[in-house]
Amino acid sequence: MANNNTADIGFEKEIWDAACVLRGNMDASEYKNVILGLIFIKYISDSFETKYNELVEEGEGFEEDRDEYVSENIFFVPAGARWKDIADAAHTPEIGKVIDEAMSIIEAENKKLKGILPKNFARPELDKRRLGEVVDLFTNVQMADGTDEKDLLGRTYEYCLRKFAEQEGKNAGQFYTPSCVVRTIVEILQPYNGRVYDPCCGAGGMFVQSAGFVKNHQRNINSISVYGQESNPTTWKMAKMNLAIRGIDCNLGEFPEDTFLNDQHPTMRADFVMANPPFNLTPWGADKLKEDQRWKYGMPPAGNANFAWMQHMIWHLAPAGKIGMVLANGSLSSQSGGEGEIRKNIIEADLVECIVAMPTQLFYTTQIPVSLWFLNKKKSQPGKTLFIDARKLGTMVSRKLRELTESDIQKIADTYKAFVDGTLEDEKGYCAVASIEEIAKQDYILTPGRYVGIEDQEDDGEPFEEKMERLTSELSELFDRSIELQDIIRQNLSAIGFEM
Repeated sequence: MANNNTADIGFEKEIWDAACVLRGNMDASEYKNVILGLIFIKYISDSFETKYNELVEEGEGFEEDRDEYVSENIFFVPAGARWKDIADAAHTPEIGKVIDEAMSIIEAENKKLKGILPKNFARPELDKRRLGEVVDLFTNVQMADGTDEKDLLGRTYEYCLRKFAEQEGKNAGQFYTPSCVVRTIVEILQPYNGRVYDPCCGAGGMFVQSAGFVKNHQRNINSISVYGQESNPTTWKMAKMNLAIRGIDCNLGEFPEDTFLNDQHPTMRADFVMANPPFNLTPWGADKLKEDQRWKYGMPPAGNANFAWMQHMIWHLAPAGKIGMVLANGSLSSQSGGEGEIRKNIIEADLVECIVAMPTQLFYTTQIPVSLWFLNKKKSQPGKTLFIDARKLGTMVSRKLRELTESDIQKIADTYKAFVDGTLEDEKGYCAVASIEEIAKQDYILTPGRYVGIEDQEDDGEPFEEKMERLTSELSELFDRSIELQDIIRQNLSAIGFEM
């Protein structure tokens, strides 16, 4: 796996800091479109230019032949929309119009992007001098030795998505899932080939990481087919851009639509489903879907969509399909609204393969503790479920945010692999394997702590009686000291006219 934690950034932060001068009085959502739009057009232009120069060197006159590019999953960028056209106009008053025109030309050339790209660079409130400076910054990208420019721009896109999520806070959950969470799901599911589906795809992070996994294992990116759906129109457009800059062909439906009420892929059966659905969503349309065929394991409660999402995903699974999804921890134990019965039915159907309790503070958008659910229609260990308590993993990268390191992700993935291979040994406080019968004895509650127990404490060699005598003595001294401090505080308050 690539080591791209937030702590390992350089150029990405430089782009972000420099581009922030553009913001002015713009809302974060508008500013997001400006910056991500520039990264998009720079990325596809660079990919095009590399191939263009190769064709010029061949001397066959095919450098303007669209088929030469499409055959290699490279955008054909028409004249007038190439980065050189934008760079040449960087310090003119028309720079905004030039970028808007480039976006329109690209959309006309690539029908799947029609109406997707931002075309608001010419508006008066966008400072054209500063816009030109940011264009210069992109034009003069300096690569470190061995760094691929396309990879760098892709990382910059991801970094900017992360920063926008941080700025927008709670509202950002609709489009961004922390990449370390996504990578954990991908490393466990290992989507080498087949159909990959996300029914609430946000900005497309699950797909990007899946394609990255395939690429990192020397496989063909075209070995996976991407299907998704997103209800928020702005987020849906972001997903299409995010996938396009990486050459990932996708089917995200004809329009942004509600997954429950207007399923864009009703007959599709996926080999891998990966999702981070909105936590505890309400309302979700339960009153309109009471007889829906997706609720095989029970009608989900109107006040919480967690098990509606899960059953929708199960419905879309191929016969040997797998699911990796993020859910709030309440889904592990809730009995309200029939959720306990639905969870029991899913467990008894032998679909739950693994539950991972995640550390806190992984999300910009919520402090709700979460877990990863992994379901499998063709388990290698029938009748058994792996529980992993990963709450102690991760590293704080800021005062509010934690990330799983690459070694943390690999530890979880290796634990899962050992379970699948039948070689895993239980580790107190971290992992355990339980049978359906054992889960039934726990009232079908799936909280990992119930199964992994508490890790053994290292014996410090101090006899129990001596330790208790020492600790009670220290506690007594602390009590005495607290009384002294109370007297001092009363005296100080009295000196300024306040009595307690």
